[in-house]
Amino acid sequence: MHRTKRWTIAEADPAAAELAGRLKISPLIAQVLLNRGLKQPDDCERFLRPNLKLLHEPAMLPNLIPSAQRIARAIGEKQRIVIYGDYDVDGITATAILWHAIGALGGNVDFYIPHRIEEGYGLNSQAIAQICDGGAQVIISVDCGITAIEPARVARERGVDLIVTDHHDWHLSAEQPAEVGAAPSARQPMLPDCCAIVHPRLGGSAIAYPNPSLCGAGVAFKLAWGIGQVACGADRVNQPFREFLVEATALAALGTIADVVPLIGENRALAHFGLSGLRNSKIVGIKALIASAGLTGQNLDSFHVGFSLAPRLNASGRMGHARLAVEMLTTSDEKRAMEIATYLEQQNRSRQAMERKILEQADQQVAEHKLAEDGCRAIVVGAEGWHPGVIGIVASRLVDRYHRPAVMVALNNGHGQGSARSIAGFHLAHALEACASHLESYGGHEMAAGLKIETPKFADFREAFCSYAMQTLTPEQLVPEIIVESLGELRQFTAALVADLNRLGPFGHGNRRPVFVCRGLTVAGPSRRCGKTAQHLQLSVRQGEQTIKCIAFGMGDLELQLKSGTIIDLAVEPVLNEYNGRSNVELEVKDLQVQSS
Repeated sequence: MHRTKRWTIAEADPAAAELAGRLKISPLIAQVLLNRGLKQPDDCERFLRPNLKLLHEPAMLPNLIPSAQRIARAIGEKQRIVIYGDYDVDGITATAILWHAIGALGGNVDFYIPHRIEEGYGLNSQAIAQICDGGAQVIISVDCGITAIEPARVARERGVDLIVTDHHDWHLSAEQPAEVGAAPSARQPMLPDCCAIVHPRLGGSAIAYPNPSLCGAGVAFKLAWGIGQVACGADRVNQPFREFLVEATALAALGTIADVVPLIGENRALAHFGLSGLRNSKIVGIKALIASAGLTGQNLDSFHVGFSLAPRLNASGRMGHARLAVEMLTTSDEKRAMEIATYLEQQNRSRQAMERKILEQADQQVAEHKLAEDGCRAIVVGAEGWHPGVIGIVASRLVDRYHRPAVMVALNNGHGQGSARSIAGFHLAHALEACASHLESYGGHEMAAGLKIETPKFADFREAFCSYAMQTLTPEQLVPEIIVESLGELRQFTAALVADLNRLGPFGHGNRRPVFVCRGLTVAGPSRRCGKTAQHLQLSVRQGEQTIKCIAFGMGDLELQLKSGTIIDLAVEPVLNEYNGRSNVELEVKDLQVQSS
Protein backbone atom coordinates (compact mmCIF):
# COMPACT_ATOMS: atom_id res chain seq x y z
CA MET A 1 0.00 0.00 0.00
CA HIS A 2 1.42 3.36 -1.06
CA ARG A 3 1.90 5.91 1.73
CA THR A 4 2.34 9.55 0.77
CA LYS A 5 5.54 11.07 2.11
CA ARG A 6 6.22 14.61 3.28
CA TRP A 7 8.04 16.73 0.73
CA THR A 8 10.67 19.18 1.88
CA ILE A 9 11.46 21.39 -1.11
CA ALA A 10 14.62 23.48 -1.01
CA GLU A 11 14.09 27.19 -1.62
CA ALA A 12 15.22 28.37 -5.03
CA ASP A 13 18.59 30.10 -4.67
CA PRO A 14 18.93 33.26 -6.80
CA ALA A 15 22.64 32.46 -7.19
CA ALA A 16 21.85 29.31 -9.21
CA ALA A 17 21.59 31.08 -12.57
CA GLU A 18 24.94 32.83 -12.20
CA LEU A 19 26.65 29.66 -10.93
CA ALA A 20 25.19 27.69 -13.85
CA GLY A 21 26.58 30.21 -16.29
CA ARG A 22 30.06 30.18 -14.78
CA LEU A 23 30.25 26.38 -14.67
CA LYS A 24 28.35 25.86 -17.96
CA ILE A 25 25.85 23.51 -16.35
CA SER A 26 22.07 23.32 -16.04
CA PRO A 27 20.46 25.64 -13.46
CA LEU A 28 19.01 22.47 -11.88
CA ILE A 29 22.52 21.09 -11.33
CA ALA A 30 23.63 24.45 -9.94
CA GLN A 31 20.73 24.38 -7.49
CA VAL A 32 21.71 20.88 -6.35
CA LEU A 33 25.29 22.05 -5.71
CA LEU A 34 24.05 25.04 -3.72
CA ASN A 35 21.80 22.74 -1.71
CA ARG A 36 24.94 20.73 -0.84
CA GLY A 37 26.47 23.90 0.65
CA LEU A 38 28.81 24.43 -2.31
CA LYS A 39 28.71 28.19 -2.95
CA GLN A 40 32.01 28.89 -4.71
CA PRO A 41 32.80 27.75 -8.26
CA ASP A 42 36.11 26.21 -7.12
CA ASP A 43 34.29 24.11 -4.51
CA CYS A 44 31.79 23.01 -7.13
CA GLU A 45 34.57 22.05 -9.55
CA ARG A 46 36.21 19.92 -6.86
CA PHE A 47 32.88 18.23 -6.15
CA LEU A 48 32.25 17.54 -9.83
CA ARG A 49 35.84 16.36 -10.36
CA PRO A 50 36.94 14.65 -7.12
CA ASN A 51 40.58 13.62 -6.89
CA LEU A 52 42.83 11.86 -4.42
CA LYS A 53 44.25 15.20 -3.25
CA LEU A 54 41.06 15.47 -1.18
CA LEU A 55 42.39 12.69 1.10
CA HIS A 56 43.73 13.97 4.41
CA GLU A 57 47.24 13.11 5.50
CA PRO A 58 47.38 9.95 7.66
CA ALA A 59 49.28 11.82 10.38
CA MET A 60 46.14 13.83 11.10
CA LEU A 61 44.43 10.73 12.52
CA PRO A 62 45.00 10.50 16.29
CA ASN A 63 47.74 7.99 17.20
CA LEU A 64 48.18 6.80 13.63
CA ILE A 65 51.89 7.57 13.28
CA PRO A 66 52.95 5.79 16.50
CA SER A 67 50.79 2.85 15.42
CA ALA A 68 52.37 2.82 11.96
CA GLN A 69 55.84 2.96 13.52
CA ARG A 70 55.09 -0.02 15.76
CA ILE A 71 53.73 -2.04 12.83
CA ALA A 72 56.65 -1.07 10.57
CA ARG A 73 59.06 -2.24 13.29
CA ALA A 74 57.17 -5.52 13.55
CA ILE A 75 57.43 -5.92 9.77
CA GLY A 76 61.16 -5.27 9.81
CA GLU A 77 61.76 -7.68 12.70
CA LYS A 78 59.50 -10.37 11.17
CA GLN A 79 57.28 -10.34 14.25
CA ARG A 80 53.97 -12.13 13.87
CA ILE A 81 51.13 -9.67 13.19
CA VAL A 82 47.46 -10.68 13.38
CA ILE A 83 44.66 -8.48 12.06
CA TYR A 84 41.42 -8.94 14.02
CA GLY A 85 38.52 -7.91 11.78
CA ASP A 86 34.76 -7.74 11.84
CA TYR A 87 32.41 -9.97 9.84
CA ASP A 88 30.59 -7.28 7.84
CA VAL A 89 31.73 -5.71 4.55
CA ASP A 90 33.49 -2.83 6.30
CA GLY A 91 35.45 -5.20 8.52
CA ILE A 92 36.15 -7.67 5.72
CA THR A 93 37.55 -5.01 3.38
CA ALA A 94 39.47 -3.29 6.19
CA THR A 95 41.13 -6.60 7.04
CA ALA A 96 42.03 -7.20 3.39
CA ILE A 97 43.53 -3.71 3.01
CA LEU A 98 45.90 -4.10 5.95
CA TRP A 99 46.75 -7.71 5.05
CA HIS A 100 47.78 -6.66 1.54
CA ALA A 101 49.69 -3.61 2.83
CA ILE A 102 51.69 -5.49 5.46
CA GLY A 103 52.32 -8.38 3.09
CA ALA A 104 53.52 -6.02 0.35
CA LEU A 105 56.14 -4.68 2.79
CA GLY A 106 57.34 -8.18 3.65
CA GLY A 107 55.51 -8.61 6.96
CA ASN A 108 54.51 -11.87 8.65
CA VAL A 109 50.76 -11.32 8.76
CA ASP A 110 47.60 -13.35 9.34
CA PHE A 111 44.01 -12.44 10.11
CA TYR A 112 41.26 -13.52 12.50
CA ILE A 113 37.54 -13.00 11.96
CA PRO A 114 35.13 -13.94 14.78
CA HIS A 115 32.14 -16.13 14.03
CA ARG A 116 29.02 -13.97 14.07
CA ILE A 117 26.84 -16.46 15.94
CA GLU A 118 29.35 -18.29 18.14
CA GLU A 119 31.45 -15.27 19.16
CA GLY A 120 29.44 -12.17 18.28
CA TYR A 121 30.66 -8.71 17.39
CA GLY A 122 34.05 -7.34 18.31
CA LEU A 123 37.07 -8.55 20.20
CA ASN A 124 36.48 -11.35 22.70
CA SER A 125 38.89 -12.37 25.44
CA GLN A 126 39.05 -16.04 24.51
CA ALA A 127 40.01 -15.26 20.91
CA ILE A 128 42.60 -12.71 21.99
CA ALA A 129 44.14 -15.23 24.40
CA GLN A 130 44.20 -17.82 21.60
CA ILE A 131 45.89 -15.38 19.19
CA CYS A 132 48.47 -14.39 21.81
CA ASP A 133 49.21 -18.01 22.65
CA GLY A 134 49.66 -18.64 18.93
CA GLY A 135 52.71 -16.39 18.87
CA ALA A 136 51.29 -13.03 17.85
CA GLN A 137 53.39 -10.06 18.95
CA VAL A 138 51.13 -7.38 17.46
CA ILE A 139 47.33 -7.51 17.09
CA ILE A 140 45.56 -4.88 15.01
CA SER A 141 41.79 -4.61 15.35
CA VAL A 142 39.88 -3.17 12.41
CA ASP A 143 36.30 -1.87 12.49
CA CYS A 144 36.00 -2.96 16.13
CA GLY A 145 37.73 -2.79 19.50
CA ILE A 146 36.81 0.62 20.92
CA THR A 147 34.74 -1.05 23.69
CA ALA A 148 37.08 -4.03 24.22
CA ILE A 149 38.17 -3.27 27.79
CA GLU A 150 38.63 -6.86 28.96
CA PRO A 151 40.20 -8.25 25.74
CA ALA A 152 42.72 -5.41 25.84
CA ARG A 153 43.65 -6.40 29.40
CA VAL A 154 44.18 -9.99 28.24
CA ALA A 155 46.56 -8.85 25.49
CA ARG A 156 48.48 -6.55 27.82
CA GLU A 157 48.92 -9.27 30.46
CA ARG A 158 50.43 -11.51 27.80
CA GLY A 159 52.83 -8.80 26.63
CA VAL A 160 51.23 -8.43 23.21
CA ASP A 161 50.80 -4.98 21.67
CA LEU A 162 47.16 -4.37 20.71
CA ILE A 163 46.47 -1.53 18.28
CA VAL A 164 42.78 -0.68 18.05
CA THR A 165 41.47 0.92 14.85
CA ASP A 166 37.75 1.66 14.90
CA HIS A 167 35.09 4.25 14.08
CA HIS A 168 32.21 3.16 16.33
CA ASP A 169 31.03 4.90 19.50
CA TRP A 170 32.81 4.15 22.74
CA HIS A 171 31.05 3.53 26.05
CA LEU A 172 30.86 6.21 28.72
CA SER A 173 31.54 5.75 32.41
CA ALA A 174 28.53 5.31 34.66
CA GLU A 175 29.81 7.79 37.22
CA GLN A 176 29.93 11.56 36.98
CA PRO A 177 33.43 13.13 36.79
CA ALA A 178 34.98 14.31 40.00
CA GLU A 179 36.91 17.23 38.45
CA VAL A 180 36.07 20.64 39.84
CA GLY A 181 34.07 22.68 37.34
CA ALA A 182 33.15 19.72 35.13
CA ALA A 183 29.75 19.83 33.53
CA PRO A 184 27.21 17.83 35.58
CA SER A 185 26.20 15.82 32.53
CA ALA A 186 29.78 15.09 31.42
CA ARG A 187 30.84 11.45 31.51
CA GLN A 188 34.25 10.09 30.71
CA PRO A 189 34.91 7.73 27.80
CA MET A 190 35.78 4.15 28.74
CA LEU A 191 38.65 3.18 26.43
CA PRO A 192 40.69 -0.02 26.24
CA ASP A 193 44.17 0.09 27.81
CA CYS A 194 46.28 -0.86 24.81
CA CYS A 195 49.29 0.14 22.72
CA ALA A 196 47.34 2.72 20.69
CA ILE A 197 43.85 3.64 19.50
CA VAL A 198 43.34 5.03 15.99
CA HIS A 199 39.87 6.57 15.71
CA PRO A 200 38.69 9.56 13.63
CA ARG A 201 36.69 11.08 16.52
CA LEU A 202 39.19 10.44 19.29
CA GLY A 203 40.86 13.41 20.96
CA GLY A 204 44.59 13.74 21.39
CA SER A 205 45.60 15.64 18.27
CA ALA A 206 46.13 19.39 18.18
CA ILE A 207 43.62 19.61 15.33
CA ALA A 208 40.47 17.50 15.12
CA TYR A 209 40.47 15.06 12.22
CA PRO A 210 38.50 16.74 9.39
CA ASN A 211 36.48 13.61 8.55
CA PRO A 212 34.83 12.21 11.69
CA SER A 213 32.73 9.87 9.50
CA LEU A 214 35.59 7.74 8.20
CA CYS A 215 34.51 4.06 8.20
CA GLY A 216 36.57 1.07 9.34
CA ALA A 217 37.95 0.41 5.85
CA GLY A 218 38.80 4.10 5.53
CA VAL A 219 40.74 4.03 8.81
CA ALA A 220 42.54 0.87 7.65
CA PHE A 221 43.40 2.54 4.34
CA LYS A 222 44.89 5.53 6.19
CA LEU A 223 46.87 3.24 8.49
CA ALA A 224 48.17 1.30 5.49
CA TRP A 225 49.25 4.60 3.95
CA GLY A 226 50.96 5.61 7.19
CA ILE A 227 52.77 2.27 7.46
CA GLY A 228 54.00 2.78 3.91
CA GLN A 229 55.29 6.25 4.76
CA VAL A 230 57.20 4.96 7.78
CA ALA A 231 58.58 1.96 5.87
CA CYS A 232 59.68 4.17 2.97
CA GLY A 233 61.09 6.83 5.30
CA ALA A 234 59.27 9.67 3.53
CA ASP A 235 55.89 11.37 3.23
CA ARG A 236 55.71 10.09 -0.36
CA VAL A 237 55.67 6.31 -0.55
CA ASN A 238 57.59 4.52 -3.30
CA GLN A 239 55.98 3.74 -6.64
CA PRO A 240 55.05 0.07 -5.96
CA PHE A 241 53.35 0.97 -2.69
CA ARG A 242 51.63 3.94 -4.28
CA GLU A 243 50.20 1.60 -6.92
CA PHE A 244 48.98 -0.67 -4.13
CA LEU A 245 47.23 2.26 -2.37
CA VAL A 246 45.42 3.23 -5.59
CA GLU A 247 44.36 -0.41 -5.97
CA ALA A 248 43.24 -0.48 -2.33
CA THR A 249 40.77 2.35 -2.92
CA ALA A 250 38.52 -0.31 -4.51
CA LEU A 251 38.39 -2.19 -1.20
CA ALA A 252 37.94 1.07 0.72
CA ALA A 253 35.04 2.02 -1.56
CA LEU A 254 33.27 -1.30 -0.89
CA GLY A 255 33.52 -0.73 2.88
CA THR A 256 32.64 2.97 2.70
CA ILE A 257 29.49 2.48 0.64
CA ALA A 258 28.36 -0.68 2.43
CA ASP A 259 28.74 0.90 5.87
CA VAL A 260 26.47 3.80 4.86
CA VAL A 261 28.77 6.59 6.04
CA PRO A 262 28.24 10.08 4.54
CA LEU A 263 29.57 10.17 0.97
CA ILE A 264 31.03 13.65 1.20
CA GLY A 265 34.56 15.04 1.22
CA GLU A 266 37.19 12.39 1.79
CA ASN A 267 34.66 9.55 1.85
CA ARG A 268 33.33 10.66 -1.53
CA ALA A 269 36.84 10.78 -3.00
CA LEU A 270 37.58 7.26 -1.76
CA ALA A 271 34.26 5.95 -3.06
CA HIS A 272 34.61 7.73 -6.41
CA PHE A 273 38.08 6.43 -7.18
CA GLY A 274 37.43 3.03 -5.70
CA LEU A 275 34.33 2.55 -7.85
CA SER A 276 36.23 3.54 -10.97
CA GLY A 277 38.94 1.03 -10.06
CA LEU A 278 36.62 -1.89 -9.32
CA ARG A 279 36.02 -2.73 -12.98
CA ASN A 280 39.73 -3.18 -13.74
CA SER A 281 40.93 -4.30 -10.30
CA LYS A 282 43.95 -6.60 -10.21
CA ILE A 283 42.80 -8.17 -6.94
CA VAL A 284 41.64 -11.64 -7.99
CA GLY A 285 39.01 -11.81 -5.25
CA ILE A 286 37.37 -8.59 -6.46
CA LYS A 287 37.35 -9.92 -10.02
CA ALA A 288 35.74 -13.16 -8.84
CA LEU A 289 33.14 -11.27 -6.78
CA ILE A 290 32.18 -9.09 -9.75
CA ALA A 291 32.00 -12.13 -12.06
CA SER A 292 29.73 -14.01 -9.63
CA ALA A 293 27.34 -11.06 -9.69
CA GLY A 294 27.29 -11.01 -13.50
CA LEU A 295 28.83 -7.52 -13.61
CA THR A 296 32.13 -8.17 -15.40
CA GLY A 297 33.00 -5.31 -17.74
CA GLN A 298 30.28 -2.99 -16.49
CA ASN A 299 30.75 0.47 -15.03
CA LEU A 300 29.91 0.04 -11.36
CA ASP A 301 28.26 2.59 -9.10
CA SER A 302 27.09 2.73 -5.50
CA PHE A 303 23.87 0.88 -6.40
CA HIS A 304 25.86 -2.15 -7.62
CA VAL A 305 27.89 -2.15 -4.41
CA GLY A 306 24.93 -1.73 -2.09
CA PHE A 307 22.58 -4.20 -3.74
CA SER A 308 24.83 -6.73 -5.47
CA LEU A 309 28.44 -6.91 -4.30
CA ALA A 310 28.07 -6.06 -0.60
CA PRO A 311 25.25 -8.59 0.04
CA ARG A 312 27.45 -11.36 -1.36
CA LEU A 313 30.32 -10.42 0.95
CA ASN A 314 27.95 -10.09 3.89
CA ALA A 315 26.42 -13.49 3.16
CA SER A 316 29.60 -15.21 4.33
CA GLY A 317 29.32 -13.79 7.82
CA ARG A 318 25.54 -14.01 8.01
CA MET A 319 25.14 -17.60 6.88
CA GLY A 320 28.56 -19.09 7.64
CA HIS A 321 31.99 -17.65 8.45
CA ALA A 322 33.27 -14.33 7.11
CA ARG A 323 36.81 -15.68 7.07
CA LEU A 324 35.95 -17.09 3.63
CA ALA A 325 35.26 -13.62 2.24
CA VAL A 326 38.58 -12.31 3.55
CA GLU A 327 40.32 -15.35 2.06
CA MET A 328 38.72 -14.53 -1.29
CA LEU A 329 39.97 -10.93 -1.15
CA THR A 330 43.50 -11.93 -0.12
CA THR A 331 44.23 -15.07 -2.16
CA SER A 332 46.27 -14.95 -5.37
CA ASP A 333 44.71 -18.22 -6.57
CA GLU A 334 42.09 -17.36 -9.20
CA LYS A 335 40.45 -20.78 -9.02
CA ARG A 336 40.10 -20.63 -5.24
CA ALA A 337 38.74 -17.07 -5.40
CA MET A 338 36.08 -18.15 -7.90
CA GLU A 339 35.16 -21.20 -5.78
CA ILE A 340 34.54 -18.92 -2.81
CA ALA A 341 32.64 -16.35 -4.88
CA THR A 342 30.35 -19.10 -6.22
CA TYR A 343 29.77 -20.40 -2.70
CA LEU A 344 28.97 -16.87 -1.47
CA GLU A 345 26.42 -16.55 -4.28
CA GLN A 346 24.70 -19.71 -3.02
CA GLN A 347 24.82 -18.42 0.55
CA ASN A 348 23.32 -15.14 -0.55
CA ARG A 349 20.36 -16.91 -2.15
CA SER A 350 19.81 -18.93 1.02
CA ARG A 351 19.97 -15.70 2.99
CA GLN A 352 17.31 -14.11 0.77
CA ALA A 353 14.90 -17.02 1.31
CA MET A 354 15.45 -16.97 5.07
CA GLU A 355 15.06 -13.19 5.13
CA ARG A 356 11.63 -13.38 3.48
CA LYS A 357 10.43 -15.94 6.05
CA ILE A 358 11.67 -13.97 9.06
CA LEU A 359 10.27 -10.71 7.69
CA GLU A 360 6.83 -12.28 7.43
CA GLN A 361 7.05 -13.43 11.08
CA ALA A 362 8.31 -10.00 12.18
CA ASP A 363 5.39 -8.31 10.41
CA GLN A 364 3.01 -10.54 12.35
CA GLN A 365 4.57 -9.43 15.64
CA VAL A 366 4.38 -5.78 14.61
CA ALA A 367 0.66 -6.18 14.02
CA GLU A 368 0.10 -8.25 17.18
CA HIS A 369 1.82 -5.75 19.48
CA LYS A 370 0.53 -2.69 17.54
CA LEU A 371 4.09 -1.42 17.12
CA ALA A 372 3.34 0.54 13.94
CA GLU A 373 0.34 2.42 15.36
CA ASP A 374 0.24 6.00 16.63
CA GLY A 375 0.87 4.99 20.23
CA CYS A 376 4.28 3.45 19.48
CA ARG A 377 7.34 5.01 17.84
CA ALA A 378 9.73 2.06 17.69
CA ILE A 379 9.66 -1.61 16.73
CA VAL A 380 11.21 -4.29 18.94
CA VAL A 381 10.52 -7.89 17.96
CA GLY A 382 12.14 -11.20 18.82
CA ALA A 383 11.65 -14.94 18.43
CA GLU A 384 13.26 -18.30 18.95
CA GLY A 385 14.74 -19.80 15.82
CA TRP A 386 15.56 -16.59 13.99
CA HIS A 387 18.99 -16.66 12.37
CA PRO A 388 21.22 -14.00 14.03
CA GLY A 389 23.02 -13.42 10.75
CA VAL A 390 19.91 -12.28 8.90
CA ILE A 391 18.09 -10.14 11.45
CA GLY A 392 20.06 -6.99 10.64
CA ILE A 393 18.78 -7.03 7.07
CA VAL A 394 15.23 -7.67 8.26
CA ALA A 395 15.55 -4.75 10.68
CA SER A 396 16.39 -2.55 7.67
CA ARG A 397 13.32 -3.88 5.86
CA LEU A 398 11.13 -2.99 8.86
CA VAL A 399 12.56 0.54 8.91
CA ASP A 400 11.80 0.90 5.19
CA ARG A 401 8.27 -0.44 5.67
CA TYR A 402 7.20 1.36 8.86
CA HIS A 403 9.70 4.24 9.14
CA ARG A 404 10.48 3.59 12.78
CA PRO A 405 13.67 2.49 14.54
CA ALA A 406 13.66 -1.30 14.53
CA VAL A 407 15.33 -3.87 16.77
CA MET A 408 15.32 -7.55 15.81
CA VAL A 409 16.38 -10.09 18.45
CA ALA A 410 17.17 -13.75 17.74
CA LEU A 411 16.47 -15.67 20.96
CA ASN A 412 18.18 -18.97 21.68
CA ASN A 413 18.85 -20.97 24.88
CA GLY A 414 18.08 -18.16 27.28
CA HIS A 415 20.00 -15.46 25.44
CA GLY A 416 19.32 -13.13 22.53
CA GLN A 417 21.46 -11.53 19.87
CA GLY A 418 20.02 -8.38 18.34
CA SER A 419 20.52 -5.99 15.45
CA ALA A 420 19.07 -2.51 15.26
CA ARG A 421 18.56 0.01 12.46
CA SER A 422 17.36 3.60 12.75
CA ILE A 423 15.81 6.62 11.06
CA ALA A 424 17.16 10.17 10.88
CA GLY A 425 17.08 11.90 14.24
CA PHE A 426 17.23 8.79 16.43
CA HIS A 427 20.70 7.85 17.68
CA LEU A 428 20.75 4.10 18.29
CA ALA A 429 23.92 4.01 20.38
CA HIS A 430 22.42 6.61 22.74
CA ALA A 431 19.12 4.72 22.88
CA LEU A 432 20.82 1.44 23.80
CA GLU A 433 22.91 3.21 26.41
CA ALA A 434 19.68 4.49 27.98
CA CYS A 435 18.46 0.87 28.11
CA ALA A 436 21.80 -0.61 29.20
CA SER A 437 20.45 -2.02 32.47
CA HIS A 438 18.45 -4.54 30.44
CA LEU A 439 21.37 -5.60 28.21
CA GLU A 440 24.39 -7.86 28.52
CA SER A 441 26.34 -5.81 25.98
CA TYR A 442 25.79 -3.42 23.09
CA GLY A 443 27.67 -1.32 20.56
CA GLY A 444 27.34 0.54 17.31
CA HIS A 445 26.66 4.04 16.08
CA GLU A 446 23.80 6.35 15.15
CA MET A 447 22.14 4.34 12.39
CA ALA A 448 23.13 0.72 13.15
CA ALA A 449 23.91 -1.20 16.32
CA GLY A 450 24.03 -4.64 17.90
CA LEU A 451 23.22 -6.03 21.32
CA LYS A 452 23.13 -9.12 23.53
CA ILE A 453 20.39 -9.75 26.06
CA GLU A 454 19.11 -12.41 28.45
CA THR A 455 15.77 -13.73 27.23
CA PRO A 456 13.88 -12.99 30.51
CA LYS A 457 14.79 -9.29 30.11
CA PHE A 458 13.51 -8.99 26.54
CA ALA A 459 10.01 -7.71 27.43
CA ASP A 460 11.41 -5.07 29.80
CA PHE A 461 13.94 -4.00 27.18
CA ARG A 462 11.19 -3.62 24.59
CA GLU A 463 9.20 -1.44 26.97
CA ALA A 464 12.24 0.69 27.84
CA PHE A 465 13.36 1.11 24.22
CA CYS A 466 9.87 2.03 23.01
CA SER A 467 9.49 4.46 25.92
CA TYR A 468 12.79 6.13 24.98
CA ALA A 469 11.63 6.41 21.36
CA MET A 470 8.31 7.90 22.46
CA GLN A 471 10.16 10.61 24.37
CA THR A 472 12.73 11.23 21.64
CA LEU A 473 10.85 11.09 18.33
CA THR A 474 8.07 13.40 17.15
CA PRO A 475 5.07 12.21 15.11
CA GLU A 476 6.40 14.17 12.12
CA GLN A 477 9.66 12.21 12.17
CA LEU A 478 7.66 8.99 11.67
CA VAL A 479 6.44 10.20 8.27
CA PRO A 480 9.02 9.39 5.57
CA GLU A 481 10.57 12.53 4.17
CA ILE A 482 11.68 13.26 0.62
CA ILE A 483 14.23 16.02 0.30
CA VAL A 484 13.48 17.79 -2.98
CA GLU A 485 16.26 19.73 -4.70
CA SER A 486 14.09 21.97 -6.84
CA LEU A 487 10.90 22.37 -8.82
CA GLY A 488 11.38 21.28 -12.41
CA GLU A 489 9.64 21.03 -15.76
CA LEU A 490 9.54 18.05 -18.09
CA ARG A 491 11.38 19.95 -20.84
CA GLN A 492 14.43 20.25 -18.55
CA PHE A 493 14.88 16.50 -18.18
CA THR A 494 17.21 15.78 -21.09
CA ALA A 495 19.87 13.12 -21.59
CA ALA A 496 22.51 15.82 -21.02
CA LEU A 497 20.95 16.66 -17.66
CA VAL A 498 20.96 12.99 -16.60
CA ALA A 499 24.64 12.76 -17.55
CA ASP A 500 25.40 15.83 -15.41
CA LEU A 501 23.37 14.40 -12.53
CA ASN A 502 25.49 11.24 -12.64
CA ARG A 503 28.59 13.40 -12.13
CA LEU A 504 27.21 14.26 -8.68
CA GLY A 505 27.67 10.62 -7.57
CA PRO A 506 28.53 8.33 -5.99
CA PHE A 507 25.24 8.61 -4.18
CA GLY A 508 24.40 7.38 -0.72
CA HIS A 509 24.11 8.62 2.83
CA GLY A 510 25.05 12.32 2.95
CA ASN A 511 24.92 12.66 -0.84
CA ARG A 512 21.40 11.66 -1.78
CA ARG A 513 20.25 11.09 -5.33
CA PRO A 514 18.66 14.34 -6.54
CA VAL A 515 14.86 14.36 -6.53
CA PHE A 516 12.80 17.03 -8.31
CA VAL A 517 9.12 17.93 -8.14
CA CYS A 518 7.00 18.56 -11.22
CA ARG A 519 3.60 20.12 -10.58
CA GLY A 520 0.45 20.10 -12.64
CA LEU A 521 1.23 17.09 -14.85
CA THR A 522 -1.52 15.39 -16.82
CA VAL A 523 -1.72 11.60 -16.95
CA ALA A 524 -1.48 10.83 -20.67
CA GLY A 525 -3.35 7.62 -21.39
CA PRO A 526 -4.14 4.73 -19.04
CA SER A 527 -1.58 3.66 -16.42
CA ARG A 528 -0.57 0.00 -16.36
CA ARG A 529 0.55 -2.40 -13.66
CA CYS A 530 3.81 -4.27 -14.23
CA GLY A 531 6.24 -6.54 -12.41
CA LYS A 532 6.01 -10.22 -11.47
CA THR A 533 3.22 -9.56 -8.99
CA ALA A 534 1.90 -6.39 -10.66
CA GLN A 535 3.27 -4.34 -7.80
CA HIS A 536 4.72 -1.57 -9.98
CA LEU A 537 3.07 1.03 -12.20
CA GLN A 538 3.90 2.40 -15.65
CA LEU A 539 2.39 5.68 -16.81
CA SER A 540 3.03 8.62 -19.09
CA VAL A 541 2.63 12.27 -18.13
CA ARG A 542 2.29 15.43 -20.21
CA GLN A 543 3.21 19.03 -19.59
CA GLY A 544 2.59 21.39 -22.49
CA GLU A 545 4.00 19.73 -25.61
CA GLN A 546 6.30 17.44 -23.64
CA THR A 547 5.35 13.84 -22.79
CA ILE A 548 7.54 11.43 -20.85
CA LYS A 549 7.25 7.88 -19.52
CA CYS A 550 7.40 7.11 -15.80
CA ILE A 551 7.93 4.05 -13.64
CA ALA A 552 6.53 4.03 -10.10
CA PHE A 553 7.96 1.11 -8.11
CA GLY A 554 5.62 -0.37 -5.50
CA MET A 555 2.68 1.85 -6.51
CA GLY A 556 0.62 -0.63 -8.53
CA ASP A 557 -2.35 -0.11 -6.20
CA LEU A 558 -2.78 3.43 -7.62
CA GLU A 559 -3.66 2.18 -11.12
CA LEU A 560 -7.40 2.88 -10.96
CA GLN A 561 -6.84 6.25 -9.33
CA LEU A 562 -4.57 7.51 -12.13
CA LYS A 563 -6.97 7.65 -15.07
CA SER A 564 -6.16 9.51 -18.27
CA GLY A 565 -6.51 13.26 -17.71
CA THR A 566 -5.85 13.12 -13.96
CA ILE A 567 -3.73 16.05 -12.77
CA ILE A 568 -0.86 15.03 -10.48
CA ASP A 569 2.32 16.31 -8.86
CA LEU A 570 5.34 14.01 -9.01
CA ALA A 571 8.55 13.72 -7.00
CA VAL A 572 10.96 12.09 -9.46
CA GLU A 573 14.49 11.05 -10.31
CA PRO A 574 15.33 11.44 -14.03
CA VAL A 575 17.07 8.32 -15.37
CA LEU A 576 18.33 7.07 -18.71
CA ASN A 577 16.60 3.88 -19.83
CA GLU A 578 18.59 1.89 -22.39
CA TYR A 579 16.79 -0.83 -24.37
CA ASN A 580 17.62 -2.48 -27.70
CA GLY A 581 20.41 0.00 -28.36
CA ARG A 582 18.19 3.03 -27.78
CA SER A 583 18.20 5.30 -24.77
CA ASN A 584 15.42 7.54 -23.50
CA VAL A 585 14.98 9.69 -20.46
CA GLU A 586 12.35 8.36 -18.07
CA LEU A 587 11.19 9.46 -14.64
CA GLU A 588 11.46 7.19 -11.65
CA VAL A 589 8.60 8.22 -9.38
CA LYS A 590 9.47 8.51 -5.68
CA ASP A 591 6.08 9.86 -4.63
CA LEU A 592 2.98 11.39 -6.16
CA GLN A 593 0.08 13.55 -5.11
CA VAL A 594 -3.22 13.71 -6.96
CA GLN A 595 -4.54 17.27 -7.29
CA SER A 596 -8.07 17.67 -6.03
CA SER A 597 -10.58 18.53 -8.75
